[in-house]
Amino acid sequence: MAGSDRATAASGIDVGDARQRNVAAVQQQPTIVEKTEVDDKKKAAKKGPSVLDVLDQWEWIYAPLIFTALAFFTRFYKIGISNIVTWDEAHFGKFGSHYLQREFYFDVHPPAGKLLVGLSGWLAGYNGTFEFKSGEKYPEELNYTFMRQFNAFWGAACVPLAYWTAKALNLKRPAVWLVTLMVLCENSYTTISRFILLDSMLLFGTVLTTLCWAKFHAQRTRAFEPEWFLWLFMTGLSIGFVTSIKLVGLFVTALVGLYTIEDLWAKFGNTKMPAVELAAHFTARVVGLIVLPFLVYLLSFAIHFAVLTNSGPGDAQMSSLFQANLRGTEVGRDSPLEVAFGSRVTIKNMGYGGGLLHSHVQTYPEGSGQQQVTCYHHKDANNDWFFYPNRREEDYNPEADPRFIADGQTIRLIHAQTGRNLHSHEISAPITKVDKEVSCYGNLTIGDEKDHWKVEVISDAASRDRSKIRTLTTAFRLKHETLGCYLRAGNVNLPQWGFKQIEVTCTKQNKPRDTYTHWNIEAHTNEKLPPGDPGSYKSPFFKDFIHLNVAMMTSNNALVPDPDKQDDLASQWWQWPILHVGLRMCSWDDSIVKYFLLGNPLVYWGTTAGLGVFALLVVWYTLRWQRGYKELSQWDVDQIHYAGFYPVIGWFLHYLPFVVMARVTYVHHYYPALYFAILTFGFLVDWFLRNQKKAIQYIIYGILDTTVIGLYIYFIPICWGMTGPNKQYSYMKWFDTWRMSDA
Repeated sequence: MAGSDRATAASGIDVGDARQRNVAAVQQQPTIVEKTEVDDKKKAAKKGPSVLDVLDQWEWIYAPLIFTALAFFTRFYKIGISNIVTWDEAHFGKFGSHYLQREFYFDVHPPAGKLLVGLSGWLAGYNGTFEFKSGEKYPEELNYTFMRQFNAFWGAACVPLAYWTAKALNLKRPAVWLVTLMVLCENSYTTISRFILLDSMLLFGTVLTTLCWAKFHAQRTRAFEPEWFLWLFMTGLSIGFVTSIKLVGLFVTALVGLYTIEDLWAKFGNTKMPAVELAAHFTARVVGLIVLPFLVYLLSFAIHFAVLTNSGPGDAQMSSLFQANLRGTEVGRDSPLEVAFGSRVTIKNMGYGGGLLHSHVQTYPEGSGQQQVTCYHHKDANNDWFFYPNRREEDYNPEADPRFIADGQTIRLIHAQTGRNLHSHEISAPITKVDKEVSCYGNLTIGDEKDHWKVEVISDAASRDRSKIRTLTTAFRLKHETLGCYLRAGNVNLPQWGFKQIEVTCTKQNKPRDTYTHWNIEAHTNEKLPPGDPGSYKSPFFKDFIHLNVAMMTSNNALVPDPDKQDDLASQWWQWPILHVGLRMCSWDDSIVKYFLLGNPLVYWGTTAGLGVFALLVVWYTLRWQRGYKELSQWDVDQIHYAGFYPVIGWFLHYLPFVVMARVTYVHHYYPALYFAILTFGFLVDWFLRNQKKAIQYIIYGILDTTVIGLYIYFIPICWGMTGPNKQYSYMKWFDTWRMSDA
């Protein structure tokens, strides 16, 4: 009996009905049904297509159009009502200003999104002079409304993309509409799209990449046909776009990568596939999913460097040669070419993300207790050092005889502001304990041989002559004469007592290729020497590209919570899926328009529960499969695999990194992961209802759609802006942690 039931279920016939009638009756039914269907079709042909038939036929056109129109309305309506710089508009609006002023700046994110912000400002007629200070009113001549609308476009475009993605994943129409509604009516998506931020662009890139992947998967049986190539290369282009907005785009890239590995592994196991065809599959994916995205990513940096040709606030993150070629820079300008004793210099670490050798009057709280030595990315007088002869040459007067610094020469470095010697000793460094501490100690007359450093020239970008140190172009190392260790700055940040600056140590490891032990002279003044033009040599593009990317990653990793500073906007990973907190985007004064980042409760709680339900579903079918039940067809297995498993994997890839990373996090970091949770929820509803009676489907889908829309409208003031006293919005404060009202 059980075997009969399983066969009946697999055939798509209602199990309950099968138990109440014999098999013969079941087998006779199709003949009656077929005759009835033929008669109905004849009658319908005479009457012509009904209105419902026409609506059904054209749903693929009018449905996305309606959803798109609603998306643009919800994202654009009253978008300019608040005329103050809101939340991170202070950062990204300012970056757009730098593009319009063509001033080089530094940020932890790739440049594509900020280039688009700059483009929106240019299209709005903005000249780039506004400073975008948080809470400050926009000037009348700045069309901030257009800049916000430009940004809102990306958020609105996510809605039709979600519709097409759900269709590509083979969800039935009611589930497709539900997924689209959940993206449309997600309050946090609406709010985050209405400001000059990168999040809507990031979300757009994530949704677009998922759509292109789903479309490419749908073409798997038509390999090497035009549409197959189209969606392969569209996937690659969208990966390039999303990774060029934020490095979070690497997570959806990993999703596509896992799919590609699985796909190629399955093809590798197909012994009937010719080796040439297998090689063609591999090559097409390498070109489409690796080379093409990398070229897009590379192009964003090429445009970035081409536009930002003036000196700006981010110069110090780049190499000295790069800075020397910026207009308006002081680096290398009229600097003497060769360095001599008595020269006043700034010394740049040549490791990726390296800063300027720096000291200040503050001392180490442990260890020697002597004056701190660090690396610092901002230019100030504490970065200045004098080259002085070693103590064995006390009779030598550099003022009278400015002798050049030669390779192999032993020198002292005197800190210009405090007059102390660069020094090291047998005391462990504060963070990197295997290395020795570097400090500033003594003065011109007080000190010892532990102030001595031997110059070792590594290379020169402009000359084969390595006998002397030249400004900008010479890479050299400084070897401590007594300890035999090398001066190093390895991008390890000191605690708050060291102002989060980079730790400088003396390492015993003699690795000539370790660029963090390489230094060059960046700025150089010496009245005894004639001015030169050391900045005429250009820094190679790929070297600048790698240098900036390492600096971005290093700075991003340094964004850790400060235990001495309370951040009311920050939140933790466990709070996001349960909608435990929101985020105030601006001041909560009654006189201004207020915005609150909070999601639609059904979308958040439903999708979080859905992730658990999906896990139970997999366990259920796995256990039944192990027990010998064959209730799933191959189509069912593929549907669970690609429409269920992959969205769950996408959620994990976008969520787990924020669980393990130490950096400070905010609620908007969950938004890409939320999209994959929505797809998972849509799959589950479709899976459980697709074979249910129409009445049951109408009731459940009706409840879900109505609740999603109702809650969205209920919380819409937090998206469109709350005016007047915030206490009047206390009805939305369901929990104390939802701080949208002070009532």
